[in-house]
Amino acid sequence: MATRNYMSIGEILVTLKTEFPDITISKIRFLEGEGLIEPERTPSGYRKFREEDVDRLRTILRMQRDEYLPLKVIKERLHESDEEPVPRKRAPTPDAPEDDLAIPPTGLHMSAEELAAATGVDRNRIRELESFGILCSHGMNGDTYYDGDDFVVLSIAKDFFKYGIEPRHLSMYRHFAEREASFFESIILPMMRQRNPEARRTAADNLTDLAALSRKLKQALLRSNLRQYLAGS
Repeated sequence: MATRNYMSIGEILVTLKTEFPDITISKIRFLEGEGLIEPERTPSGYRKFREEDVDRLRTILRMQRDEYLPLKVIKERLHESDEEPVPRKRAPTPDAPEDDLAIPPTGLHMSAEELAAATGVDRNRIRELESFGILCSHGMNGDTYYDGDDFVVLSIAKDFFKYGIEPRHLSMYRHFAEREASFFESIILPMMRQRNPEARRTAADNLTDLAALSRKLKQALLRSNLRQYLAGS
């Protein structure tokens, strides 16, 4: 299966939100309208942001934030940069392992509207997931927001929806996660309570290892239980 080598405008929002908290989809569209970025379009009209588009957008936002430059000056600088020769990038190592477990963006604060736009999940679905405890909004200074973990959870839930699975069906995963978290906490809590920094680091490492082992065991057990259907895979 071919790997998608571009991002949607919602994914761009998530990618840049941590570094540029004020970025919005409207601003990205505005910069496109001003001719500073030129993402490709799919036949149906959706924007396709490739790596060079993301780098260019990040450069624009940094010049606005750090140098207070007007768009006209930014456009001139970008034009000068476009005329310079582009260094060749080193080809990625073909055998490099890939971890399919998504890492949540740190420091991400998104409104419900931004979360819906970034994932393409309807607001009603988001509210339904919250009612079953799959998603949990957070509060800060009177504002409600969603973080990187919520984005990852919602992105995974969206893939479940493709198979006709409803939010209520996903509540079993929340129960499993809560029980497992409590079990792991009971194992590492004695070490976490120690004042010795080395003991606390060891506890954190042990928790990471336990989580990885748990993931492997669940995959193996699930495959064992479904082996009559997976025999040909």
